[in-house]
Amino acid sequence: MPSLPDSWKSLISKYQSPSRWRSIWQINNTAVPFFILWFLMVLSLDWSYWITLVLAFPTGGFLIRLFIFQHDCGHGSFFKSKRANTWVGLGCSLITFFPYHYWRKSHALHHATAGNLDSRGIGDVYTMTDQEYLMAGKWKKLKYRVFRNPLVLFLVGPTLLILFFNRFHNPTKPELKNVRSSVYWTNLAVALLIGSMMWLIGWKAFLAVEIPIMLIAFTCGTWLFYIQHQYENTYWSHDGSWDFAQAALKGSSYYRLPRVFQWFTGNIGFHHIHHLSPRIPNYYLEKCHRENPQFSKGVTLTFRSGLKSLFLRLWDEQEQKLISFRYLKKRQLGMSKSQT
Repeated sequence: MPSLPDSWKSLISKYQSPSRWRSIWQINNTAVPFFILWFLMVLSLDWSYWITLVLAFPTGGFLIRLFIFQHDCGHGSFFKSKRANTWVGLGCSLITFFPYHYWRKSHALHHATAGNLDSRGIGDVYTMTDQEYLMAGKWKKLKYRVFRNPLVLFLVGPTLLILFFNRFHNPTKPELKNVRSSVYWTNLAVALLIGSMMWLIGWKAFLAVEIPIMLIAFTCGTWLFYIQHQYENTYWSHDGSWDFAQAALKGSSYYRLPRVFQWFTGNIGFHHIHHLSPRIPNYYLEKCHRENPQFSKGVTLTFRSGLKSLFLRLWDEQEQKLISFRYLKKRQLGMSKSQT
């Protein structure tokens, strides 16, 4: 992880020490209601599937929160003990289906390279520059347009992530070679868990309960990850001028959510602070933001303002902002007219 200036280190250092009891309390107030709701969803199948689907929303919310705990464990910020972080992270991975060690390593690479145009493709939503897009062939342009379509990005993509991408290691990333075995051990453990549940309640009941939970959780989770880095005035730069602190504070947003959604998402909306210091536990992020006014000067998004980012697909290196395909087309037409 790139180093920070001493001024930032001294400011955030007091928030980096996790509280064992707060972490244990978070596990209890999340895992217990998650399993209770999951059981109620199974019982509701005998009444009405509409009840099952309604219950899937809070259950999916608790699954997002469990993923945040796995995320904190991966950063070593949930407990002081490395062993405790590992075991809790592994336990969460059986529920989230994200292989713990493999995801931890790939996510660390994301933090070390976020906003770096020369290090795209690891733990991020792939973004082309305007010039890369203009120089691409028709097939590559079509693939990119399909990939950046909201339906694919937030529904099809999370489904493929759960069923396929999480089940295999990425052979094109040699940095992840030493943790690839964790993918297959997780697959085996998840297969045994799913098999046991199907044996207990039947495969139809299991799928009827688990599928909506997973779709809700990972669609919302993908949106959270997307909106925290993909907005008009975000930050991208090449190796020579890339700056870690700028990438954190300008290239990661403060996504202001209503209190209940902030709770379910484990304060991950304070993403600029999280990228500045991933060693801060989720339960101290809001306190750090509140006690240090300089963090309020970053990019603040709400659900409504964030929706505009759905149409921003390309990084304009000249104007230093994300633009839409329509904006690029208008600019190209304008340039053509001026030349004639």
